[in-house]
Amino acid sequence: MEELTKLGLTVAELRFALDTFYFLISGALVMWMAAGFAMLEAGLVRSKNTTEILTKNVCLYAIACITYLIVGYNIMYVDNAEGGWLPSLGALIGSQAADASHALESDFFFQVVFVATAMSIVSGAVAERMKLWAFLAFSVVMTAFIYPVEGYWTWGGGFVSKAGFVDFAGSGIVHMAGAAAAIAGVLLLGARKGKYGPDGQVNPIPGSNLPMATLGMFILWMGWFGFNGGSQLMVSDAANASSVAKIFLNTNSAAAFGAISALVVCKMIWGKADLTMILNGALAGLVAITADPLSPSLMLAGIIGLVAGGLVIFAIIALDRIKIDDPVGAISVHGVAGFLGLMLVPLSNPDASVTGQLFGALVIFVWVFAASLAVWFALKLTMGIRVSEEEEYNGMDASDCGIDAYPEFVTVKNAG
Repeated sequence: MEELTKLGLTVAELRFALDTFYFLISGALVMWMAAGFAMLEAGLVRSKNTTEILTKNVCLYAIACITYLIVGYNIMYVDNAEGGWLPSLGALIGSQAADASHALESDFFFQVVFVATAMSIVSGAVAERMKLWAFLAFSVVMTAFIYPVEGYWTWGGGFVSKAGFVDFAGSGIVHMAGAAAAIAGVLLLGARKGKYGPDGQVNPIPGSNLPMATLGMFILWMGWFGFNGGSQLMVSDAANASSVAKIFLNTNSAAAFGAISALVVCKMIWGKADLTMILNGALAGLVAITADPLSPSLMLAGIIGLVAGGLVIFAIIALDRIKIDDPVGAISVHGVAGFLGLMLVPLSNPDASVTGQLFGALVIFVWVFAASLAVWFALKLTMGIRVSEEEEYNGMDASDCGIDAYPEFVTVKNAG
C-alpha cells in the first residue's frame, strides 16, 4: 500500500488498469481467430475459390468492426430495459460508467471480435457458390442488427437472461447463432454442383490445402483461450485469476478430447484417420465447452469435449444425407455442438436449468434463423445470392476477385 501511495495509485486504479489490459489482450486473441477461420476455410475449399473466401473473411471482419461500432454495441448494451425484448436502437457505445471496473473501449473491443466470429461461421457454410456482394450485404445486417438483438436478450439483460439461461462465453449466443444464419442461407442457396447424385449419393469434394486448414484449427484453438478466458471479465484478484486458470485448462482439455474422439469415431466408421473430421472434432469440443468452461470439473470438461467431438461427425453425415451442403462443416461444429454445450450446462452449474437452456436456445435459433432467412430471401429477389453455373465451374476467384490464389498451379493446368 505504501508503494502504491508513493506512485500515486490506489488499489482500485491498479485493478482497473489490470482488468482493462486483460480485456484488450483477450480481445486480441479472439481477433486472431479471424485468421484461424480464414486459414481453415481456405484450406477446406477448392483452390479456385481460395482468394474469394479469404476476401470474405477480411471484409466481414472490417464490416463487423464498423457496424458494431456505429449501432450494434448500443443495441446490445446501452440504455436497454432490464428483462425487455425491444432494444433502445441508439448509436455508438455510450459513456464510461462511474463505477466501471475497466475501460469502456476495452469492453467494446472484446465484444466486437465476438460479432466477427459469429459472421465468420456463415462464410464457410455458404462457400464456393454464393455471390461475394450478397454475402457482404448480409454481413452488414447480421452484425449491425440480428446478432446485437439476440445479444441484448441474453448478455445485455433482456428477457432471455431472466429465464435462467446460462451461456458463459457464447456456445449459443455466438456459435449457434452463426450456424442458424448459415442454415437459412444454405437452404435458399442450394448445394454445390456435383455434390449430390440423383440417387442420393454424396460425392466428396476435397479441400485444396490441408496444412493450411490444420494451421487454421490451431490458431482457433489458441484464440479460444481469449474467447473463454476473457469472458471471466476480471483477473485482478485471486478468485478471478484462479477461475481464469481453470477456464484455460477446461477449454484446452475439451479440444483435446474432442480431437481424439473424432479420431476414434473415424476409425470405427471408415477405418481411416480423416484429418478434416479430426479438425472439426477439436473445434466441436471447443464450441461445446464455451457454454460454461468454469463450472465443470476437469474430467467433466474432457467428457463434454469427447461427446461433442464424436457427435459432430454424425451431424456432418446427417446433413449430407438430407442434402444440406456445408463445405467446411460449420453448421455441425457450431450449431450442433453449440446446442449440445448449452444443454450440458445444468450438469455442473446449479444456476442453469434444462427448461431455461431450451428456452434460450429456441429463442436464439428462431430469431436468427427467421431474420436471416428474410434477409437472404430479400437479397435473392434483388441482387441474387448464387453465382452462375459457369462462374461456379470456373471458380469464384476468377469471377469475384480476378486473382488466383495459386497462379502457378492454374498456369500449369491451363498449359496442360
